[in-house]
Amino acid sequence: MQTQSPFFDELAKIMTEAAGAADGVRREAETVFRSQLQRLAADFEFVTREEFEAVRDMARAAREENEALKARIEALEAAIGKTS
Repeated sequence: MQTQSPFFDELAKIMTEAAGAADGVRREAETVFRSQLQRLAADFEFVTREEFEAVRDMARAAREENEALKARIEALEAAIGKTS
């Protein structure tokens, strides 16, 4: 009595090949998706973390300078107002 059927052997071989082909298609789709996503990100011209932090620090310094100048102007205006 035969324990293995040639039909099931062929079916198993076909299923294994189909699974391999499906895995190849999946990997190819991931590669295409990743490249499209990188191209889209490049089109949006995102800034790097370092660039963002540098501009944030510049804005903070400018804000502090503006506040100091505002206080100085108010002090000068108060001094002019007192002498008038």
